[in-house]
Amino acid sequence: QVQLVESGGGEVQPGGSLRLSCIVSGSVLSINAVGWYRQGTGGQRDLVAEITTDGGTNYADSVKGRFTISRDNAKNTAYLQMNSLKPEDTDVYYCKMDLTYTTSDWGDKMRDFNYWGQGTQVTVSS
Repeated sequence: QVQLVESGGGEVQPGGSLRLSCIVSGSVLSINAVGWYRQGTGGQRDLVAEITTDGGTNYADSVKGRFTISRDNAKNTAYLQMNSLKPEDTDVYYCKMDLTYTTSDWGDKMRDFNYWGQGTQVTVSS
């Protein structure tokens, strides 16, 4: 069974840093793409940063120059380095991955474009 587990959230003062991790367990063959989202105030999650299938990166304007997304496919792990944190960064952060894996029951090669982590709380306050 493929599972995404997030960690690294917590409480920091403004200007502090955190690094979020998203580790994939199971019979994963590759991480094809990854995105980090935060809950926001609307009805849908907001894209914070992503690595596309061709290896390019995109960032929300609000985090450019402060956040860095990275991926280590050999370790089946994605990261979000967050520096110069602001109170408005406070939110629940989710990782989403495009994965290629083999099923535990049939052993078939599969691809899922939308595997989600459980979310991790980031709080920035004085």
